[in-house]
Amino acid sequence: MQSICFFRYKIALFEALMNWLSPITPLIRYFLHKPYQRIEYFMTHADKVQEKQFVSIMQAGKNTEWGKKYDYANIQNFEQYSKKVPISSYEDFVPYISRMMKGEQNILWNTPIYWFSKSSGTTDARSKFIPVSRESLHTCHFRGGKDLIALYIESRPNTKFMVGKGLGIGGTFQESPDTKGIFYGDVSAVITQQLPTWAQKLRAPSLEVAMLSKWEDKIERMARETIPLNITSLLGVPTWMIVVLQRVLEITGKKHILEVWENLEAFFHGAVSFQPYRHLFNQLAPGIDYMEVYNASEGFFGLQDDLSRDDMLLMLDYGVFYEFVEMDEWDNPYPKTKTISEVELDTNYAMIISTNGGLWRYKIGDTVKFTSKNPYRIKISGRTKHFINAFGEELMVENADIAIAKACKETGATIVDFTACPIYIDGSSKGGHEWVIEFDKEPSDLEIFTNILDKTLREVNSDYDAKRYQDIALQMPVIHSVERDTFHNWLKKKGKLGGQHKVPRLANSREYVDDILGFKTA
Repeated sequence: MQSICFFRYKIALFEALMNWLSPITPLIRYFLHKPYQRIEYFMTHADKVQEKQFVSIMQAGKNTEWGKKYDYANIQNFEQYSKKVPISSYEDFVPYISRMMKGEQNILWNTPIYWFSKSSGTTDARSKFIPVSRESLHTCHFRGGKDLIALYIESRPNTKFMVGKGLGIGGTFQESPDTKGIFYGDVSAVITQQLPTWAQKLRAPSLEVAMLSKWEDKIERMARETIPLNITSLLGVPTWMIVVLQRVLEITGKKHILEVWENLEAFFHGAVSFQPYRHLFNQLAPGIDYMEVYNASEGFFGLQDDLSRDDMLLMLDYGVFYEFVEMDEWDNPYPKTKTISEVELDTNYAMIISTNGGLWRYKIGDTVKFTSKNPYRIKISGRTKHFINAFGEELMVENADIAIAKACKETGATIVDFTACPIYIDGSSKGGHEWVIEFDKEPSDLEIFTNILDKTLREVNSDYDAKRYQDIALQMPVIHSVERDTFHNWLKKKGKLGGQHKVPRLANSREYVDDILGFKTA
């Protein structure tokens, strides 16, 4: 998310004037004219732009170990590429990435890679490590930040937010304990670390505070450090931003955040759905703009180009070549993919990416729907597997299965079925997860069962662990034990009894849990 800060190098030449030059937006608009023209071009020439990305990354990858394995030098077009190169998951790349993290080069990409963005979600490890090349950093992540500013100013020509500071909530990073000169951390931390010194002056909080590893210390110091500053924009995940803003209001005694930062204009948000938090943000920061971004460890993919819409423009010239698989095809071992010109509206597609960071036909795990084809706009529709990611915890079904099994084993319980969903933050109440479990044999102590479940989730999922730390974003799980045959009768009521119909283990909405609990008490 901090990639937006990098773009502020465009105004470095004017830094000395900023003490007396307030309305600098016309100057910014001048420098942003060229990137906006580039955006307009790919909005109307999607096929040509994607073809160029394909040719460019194939040329870069042909002499790598991966490129030689799949004969990139003799691949002339996408059809050949799709036949020769398999669609791969993160687990398929682990042997290559492990070697890269030990310092080996020219494995997946042709330029040196020293940074890796870290996120959870794999089945066999707490975290996954995504290579960040110089090309992906500059052409993808940094360009995304630049284009975000260009699009926002195009929507708000009279904005003055660039004369203040952007408050961003970053992650942490560290040097590999095994290999000197190899670093990894949250993608926001990777990006922030690469900003030049003068660009650091245009963001908040200080680098020291932004990189703190203890979240409660980070939030406290972030709040106190930024209160006296001219904060004009916010950048981050909604759940964490709520925690920061509420702490600022507690310290200052103000009713809403514009009483603290009167020039605050916009919140650039991503990572989780904003819809559940919109009402609360309207109370915390009334009247500001909200602009969604779609960025991830693997790359920067989408931007909300029209503040009156609720979809995002798919960014087509960031060194990423896209393929799309209809969800009906997803379980096929050799699914047919579609290029950008072949997609249809309102169809769920799993997204496959090939990138200038060395990911080749990579299953990112997100599903999208196209809302427009001229230009190509998308909405994130979910994940290829059931999940909970209301707070950035990326809780996967595999995580839940492991935790349930361990809690049952250690308490002597057995279960029939379960499902879980988020408890969304509402005012002063904290977020959490709510579980509905039908036991065949009840645990002797449900509280002990809950503690084991929570502890195991923290062990197998580093993002969940971070959000649970000191109960900052997630409280202890809430578990409802329901009577026997609840799930059977619920499915029967839905007309979905049978082997092909299963209770969703995890959902990012409250639809299933609320319906089951309502059915139980009816």
